[in-house]
Amino acid sequence: MPADESSAARGTDRSRAAAATSRALTPPLLAGPLPAGPGPLTGLVLRSRPATGSRRPPAPRGGAGGGTPSRPRRGAGVRRMYEQARRAWDRPLTAYYLILGSSLLITVLGLVMVYSASMIKALELARPGTYFFRKQFLAAVIGAGLMMLASRMPVRLHRALAYPLLMGTVFLMVLVQVPGIGMSVNGNQNWIYLGGPFQLQPSEFGKLALILWGADLLARKQDKRLTAQWKHMLVPLVPVAFMLLGLIMLGGDMGTAIILTAILFGLLWLAGAPTRLFAGVLAFAVLIGFVLIKTSPNRMSRLGCIGASEPGPGDSCWQAVHGIYALASGGWFGSGLGASVEKWGQLPEPHTDFIFAITGEELGLAGTLSVLALFAALGYAGIRVAGRTEDPFVRYAAGGVTTWITAQAVINIGAVLGLLPIAGVPLPLFSYGGSALLPTMFAVGLMIAFAREDPAARAALAMRRPGVRWKTMRRRVMKRPSGER
Repeated sequence: MPADESSAARGTDRSRAAAATSRALTPPLLAGPLPAGPGPLTGLVLRSRPATGSRRPPAPRGGAGGGTPSRPRRGAGVRRMYEQARRAWDRPLTAYYLILGSSLLITVLGLVMVYSASMIKALELARPGTYFFRKQFLAAVIGAGLMMLASRMPVRLHRALAYPLLMGTVFLMVLVQVPGIGMSVNGNQNWIYLGGPFQLQPSEFGKLALILWGADLLARKQDKRLTAQWKHMLVPLVPVAFMLLGLIMLGGDMGTAIILTAILFGLLWLAGAPTRLFAGVLAFAVLIGFVLIKTSPNRMSRLGCIGASEPGPGDSCWQAVHGIYALASGGWFGSGLGASVEKWGQLPEPHTDFIFAITGEELGLAGTLSVLALFAALGYAGIRVAGRTEDPFVRYAAGGVTTWITAQAVINIGAVLGLLPIAGVPLPLFSYGGSALLPTMFAVGLMIAFAREDPAARAALAMRRPGVRWKTMRRRVMKRPSGER
């Protein structure tokens, strides 16, 4: 064999041996061709730590790879809380719970404040300190029964009571003017003596009578499509309301007459009275009111006490000014329950017309704002009941009751703040007076009944009964497959 052929054979044998050695040293888990290297040590290089450039890039934060979650956007928690509150506010039973809860809280807080504000007045009259509180508590117990009764009565029964209540109220208001039967309190001939310490003011029941009768009248006319004609809208609603106003004004109680006028305009507004008709009736009422105020020196002096900061000549603005003093001395959280100074003979009528001033003195701004919030919640719930119903009687009656309570609260609180003349009307559900408390609590029960009559609220209340819930659960168990445990 030639020398060159033998040397070529030896080189080929060496290459095959090197390839076999490389295959023996290469790990079996590695796939793919080996990189070019200097011989058998190539496998050892592959078993070492990979280079830095070949590392896997880190997963982005907050992505689907399970990295650190990103921070929530600003305002997401507030927006979520707002959505939850809005859903809770739109539930079917919201109006029902608002009416029931706010009215009961106002009544209970009113009992506490009546006891605190009337204690000194009772001692001045040589009575026990709890004299006025016991009478108010008895009226509240009777009123709670009336509220429960009204809340359970169907709507058709409320409509059936409209005419008897109106005729009975008119009869009692006529008896007030009969000598020997009617009696005068603080210059107003609007009371009937019942014996013992009890008296009755029929004009307070006239508010409820006008609402029920007016709502039934307008609902029947709307069913016959007669409310589009102004004659049917005004007659006989406006003449009957003016008759009640005349009987009230015979006794000199202009504050109650103002509330009754507000109820009349509320009913006309809900009935969709045209602007010209509404403005005409309003102008006529304002003209009559101006004449009645101008011809009475007492009413003129009350009108002049708006915004007064001094008692004035002859102490004509004594009550208005001391009401402001009581509110100003209360501060943020008041002087403490029972620690009022103005009720010690300085502020007249501390437990009736000006109980809101004593509340501001003893409970401060926090107490007065709480009372305002409760009245606002009650007013909103009444508007919601009137706006969501399809029954015209429910709409008129709920709107009338809401107008009554809201207007009376605004007039009373406005007089205490010095923004309105002193009208002599109590704060609804809060001030002392059984004649005012009883019809008001019946009216609140009326709104509770209307809130329960809503189809969605009725279904929600039915689902909360134990029997219905048990039947629902049993039906769900029966629908399960036979093999499921």
